[in-house]
Amino acid sequence: MLTISMNMHSGSLRERFGFVLSRLARSWRHHLDTRLAPRGISYARWVTLVYLQRDGEGMQQRELADYMGIEAPTLVRTLDQLERLGLIERRPHPHDRRAKSVHLTADASRDLATFSEAAASVRHELLAGIDDVEIEACFKVLQQVLANARRLERDDPPEGKP
Repeated sequence: MLTISMNMHSGSLRERFGFVLSRLARSWRHHLDTRLAPRGISYARWVTLVYLQRDGEGMQQRELADYMGIEAPTLVRTLDQLERLGLIERRPHPHDRRAKSVHLTADASRDLATFSEAAASVRHELLAGIDDVEIEACFKVLQQVLANARRLERDDPPEGKP
């Protein structure tokens, strides 16, 4: 089992922030994978379906990858798996013959409710004992860190990327 405790004297909060955040993300994903596995889905597949459901329906694969904040090749593998499961379909894009748009199937729309119930159960357990005011404060901090990370990506893109 993953734990998130760190010695309180092993560095400043700012020094430990990234380590704790990384461990939390791995732990959260582990618990979601464990809960979703009996339903035949993984965290990566579920989150892709959620992004499609929320605002991504009909997007091209590259647009969806950008929207999700992941690399296109990673998304393509996940979409291949979802297509084999009958949860998404790729259709010719109406304005670009070379591109495909991604759409949820009726099965995905039906199954998303079940998958989301499992995710809600994990979220409820992991956020136990934390009130909404604390969550709101934490969320604001995380949104600012994410905005800073995006600014860094724009100002200093990885090698080989414009």
